[in-house]
Amino acid sequence: METTRQNKISRLIQKELSEIFLLQTKAMNGVLVSVSAVRISPDLSMARVYLSVFPSNRNEEIVKNINANMKSIRYELGTRIRYQLRIIPELKFFVDDSLDYLEKIDELLKK
Repeated sequence: METTRQNKISRLIQKELSEIFLLQTKAMNGVLVSVSAVRISPDLSMARVYLSVFPSNRNEEIVKNINANMKSIRYELGTRIRYQLRIIPELKFFVDDSLDYLEKIDELLKK
């Protein structure tokens, strides 16, 4: 169970990362990256970021690219939230496939 502080920090990181990805994906036509959830460890040192990518056939490629550029993303995040947090957590990015899962269930229910 997450504490109130963990929830506040998760929401802050989610908001700032979504703005960072919005600015970065403007250059790539036809790609939309959104931050669906952020889970932060109890000691606030590690953040698991779940990304939803449209179109979904490129999600592995884009998340792999984001993980490769993790240090620059963490630096950008640090410059944005440096007055709210003393230590910027380490970031790990994962694919959020819940939309694909919902689509599959909806498809099965229509049969």
